[in-house]
Amino acid sequence: MRKWDVEQLQLEFTDFYLANRDDCLRIVLLSAADRQLAEDLVAEAFARAWASWRKVRVHPAPVAWVVRTALNTNVSWWRRRRGEVPLSSGVDWAAPSAGPGLDDGLVAAVAALPARQREVLVLRVFFDLDMATTASLLGIAPGTVGSHLHKALTALRTRMPSFSGMGE
Repeated sequence: MRKWDVEQLQLEFTDFYLANRDDCLRIVLLSAADRQLAEDLVAEAFARAWASWRKVRVHPAPVAWVVRTALNTNVSWWRRRRGEVPLSSGVDWAAPSAGPGLDDGLVAAVAALPARQREVLVLRVFFDLDMATTASLLGIAPGTVGSHLHKALTALRTRMPSFSGMGE
């Protein structure tokens, strides 16, 4: 590979990173419910995206690829440390910190959802991916995506009356 090809890929990835890192962090934060963990997950996902940039850059939804990688990394990390983390770790999972640009009530309501509902909600609502793309990224059937989205939105409408205007 020629030097200018590598430089072009670096510039392209840098632009992608700068344009999408904050959105990815917000979305992963909704799922992880812990700001530092979300930052670590997003950093790891972007590092993996750079390592596979030739593949990721032609992906139909590269931002969703990064978010999905971050969420998968969270599961992998959790599996490795699940025997090491005490149940009373001092983290208040019911009241995560939203950070800039996110409503604390919404973050808490989304964090209270089951993991699959959170993932579907994030990909369908926040990333505006279609059913087929969401299903493919999560490895589930499109009908299952619809079912999880319906359940997630119903739960959010119950927890947050201001959310009731949002359609499916």
